[in-house]
Amino acid sequence: MRSAINRKEQPMSGGKSLFSKSSPTPPPVPEEISAYLGKQTLFEGKMTFEGVFRLDGRFEGEIFDSGTLIVGETASVKGKIGLNTIVINGVVEGEVYAKTRVEIHPMGKVYGSLSTPTLTINEGGIFEGHCKMEKVFDKKEDNLDLLSQKADHSLSSLTPPSPPRGEG
Repeated sequence: MRSAINRKEQPMSGGKSLFSKSSPTPPPVPEEISAYLGKQTLFEGKMTFEGVFRLDGRFEGEIFDSGTLIVGETASVKGKIGLNTIVINGVVEGEVYAKTRVEIHPMGKVYGSLSTPTLTINEGGIFEGHCKMEKVFDKKEDNLDLLSQKADHSLSSLTPPSPPRGEG
């Protein structure tokens, strides 16, 4: 008698993933941390960065056109965030637009709206808000999508004629 081979899925954090597919988990971010704000730091304003930025303090404002943000367990982020990838171990409040992925780890909490093609919420992670998940299209597919939206798909030809008045 043959025994079944059990495949065990390993999320990036090592914990259980509540929302996962049978596809393999991507490898961890290979880049080194290029910027860091420590626990005792408070930053207010607008920020742009390249590479990987780790935040363990407090941030209020906007982050845009940036690489990967790692929100540490002691971190608090409030505002509007637009980047490639965000890994959340602390608290994030506001709007998050991630081109590649959003990961909410066991200690992570997100309150607000998320827009990303890939969302991972590990067991213990919290997300309260609105989520929009769309595939990232190349320009050729975008053009096809725009053309299909412009096509006239009127339903009036499918509506049956109304009965003549005065009958009944």
